[in-house]
Amino acid sequence: MDVAVLPIKLDAFLKLCGAVRTGGEAKAAVQAGRVRVNGAVELRRGRKLYAGDRVELHGAGAWRVRGVSSRDDAAARRTPEE
Repeated sequence: MDVAVLPIKLDAFLKLCGAVRTGGEAKAAVQAGRVRVNGAVELRRGRKLYAGDRVELHGAGAWRVRGVSSRDDAAARRTPEE
């Protein structure tokens, strides 16, 4: 997932990549232990993510954080990791 501004908080990243629809859904997923960052369960929704971090949401998929210049349209270039 391309992100124009790094670092980005975990809850904001989950919304940006479309894994959840709302901040409340992001909070619930993180608190339930359904989110992993770089292979480890992450319980902090405010965790800062940097380029190269891998985020997984159980049942929804996995994404790699990639930084882009602010000129690029990051939201239009959603690329889930396979």
